[in-house]
Amino acid sequence: MLFVCGKNRLRSPTAEQVFATWPGVETASAGVSRDADVPVTPELLQWADVLFVMERRHRTKLSEKFRPHLSQTHIVCLDIPDRFDFMQPELVRLLETRVPRHLPSRKPKT
Repeated sequence: MLFVCGKNRLRSPTAEQVFATWPGVETASAGVSRDADVPVTPELLQWADVLFVMERRHRTKLSEKFRPHLSQTHIVCLDIPDRFDFMQPELVRLLETRVPRHLPSRKPKT
C-alpha cells in the first residue's frame, strides 16, 4: 500500500512506519509536490494495491498527473489535514482509526 501526502515529510512517512509491521502488507510513501522527498512515480502507483491519500486535493493532483496509471487502483482518502508532525501521537491515532478497515483483517504485530 502506498501512502501519499504533499511533500512526503510528515503524514505519509508516519503512516508508512505505523503500518510497516502489519502482517501481509508492504508499505511505501510518496508526495505529490515537485519538491517531495520521494515523489510519486508511475512505478509506485503500479506497485500499490491500495493508495491512501491524506486529503482530497492529493487525489485530484494524482488524477491530473497520473490518470492512465490509476485505472485499476483503489484510492482511499483519509481526510487528515496537514497540521501534524512526524509520528505525532494524535496523527498515529487517526491513522490507526482510519486505515485498518481497508487492510487485510489481521491484527498488527505487537
